[in-house]
Amino acid sequence: MPQKSKKETMRAAVYYNNGDVRIEERPIPKTSEDELLVRIESSGICGSDVLEWYRLKKAPLVLGHEIAGTVIKAGKKAKRFKEGDRVTVAHHVPCNSCRYCLAGQYSLCDTLRTTSFDPGGFCEYVRVPAINVDRGTFVIPDEISFDEGTFIEPLACVLRGLRIARFRPGSSVLVLGSGISGLLFIKLLGALGALRIVSTDIDDHRLSTAKRSGADAALKAKDATPQRLAELNEGRLFDLVVTSAGGTSVVDQALRSVDRGGTVLLFAPHEPGRTTTLPLSEIWRDQITIVATYAGPPVDTEQAIELLRAHRIEVNDMITHRLPLAETARGFRLVAEGKKSIKVIIKPQE
Repeated sequence: MPQKSKKETMRAAVYYNNGDVRIEERPIPKTSEDELLVRIESSGICGSDVLEWYRLKKAPLVLGHEIAGTVIKAGKKAKRFKEGDRVTVAHHVPCNSCRYCLAGQYSLCDTLRTTSFDPGGFCEYVRVPAINVDRGTFVIPDEISFDEGTFIEPLACVLRGLRIARFRPGSSVLVLGSGISGLLFIKLLGALGALRIVSTDIDDHRLSTAKRSGADAALKAKDATPQRLAELNEGRLFDLVVTSAGGTSVVDQALRSVDRGGTVLLFAPHEPGRTTTLPLSEIWRDQITIVATYAGPPVDTEQAIELLRAHRIEVNDMITHRLPLAETARGFRLVAEGKKSIKVIIKPQE
């Protein structure tokens, strides 16, 4: 059994901006009888963590939602879990009873958009509220390491995206952006039977990683013209185009790259207020479907765990940096620069 902490404070990496992440002392969260206290073993830095237009308005705060850890305190009403359990915890969870949840659209639920754990994954301990215990806490199988466990949340998001896009085996897919999400799309598409996978990015390191991850071809974004893409896909454009990088230029490129009857999946977040011009006549005439996705509800999380447990998706090769909590600021710089790093994992107990 893990030893209960007798400390009253813990270290936390507090985000002020991408260039200012400070290690501060915070009280260890107090838990009630229907809550859990989880010791964070591994916490991944997500690309969304370094989106300053999204984060600065909430700063200072403790970020980190891709977590894997150990239950060190379980309230007597949190009966499904016990001390010593290895778990991952979803920070956003649905209510399961609103009109959106009842229609299977969990990501539209108001509760999902307002729930979280306390305070965030870049610290030593988090409090898991009762609602997150009930529908957002999952035991990590022994076959999955804590570091691999940090991929459960982003893989769940990717799984939901392909489900929403109604991906079919034998389809050709273009992935715009070869960061973490793009690479997970490439790996998952390969496992699910995509006929052909082509990826793009602006960085040579990410393009070479995309090739190693299973892309049939990887192009600089500026070189991915419709003509060049058709050459790589037996003379036609793609059945599915995924935007795993943000920006209106990426959306414009997606619409130029999708085949007749195809689908564009808007996956990466976009800064509020940004707009683009849609070629409505072409969308109508060529019957293009545009869908969007956000978050990974519980059903997708369970599927992500099984894929990782069975090693149908390998993720260890994506981890480029494992850093102690004291070096969280360096981790944020690495992810914000997006050069030689792929997945950066913070280890709060080191």
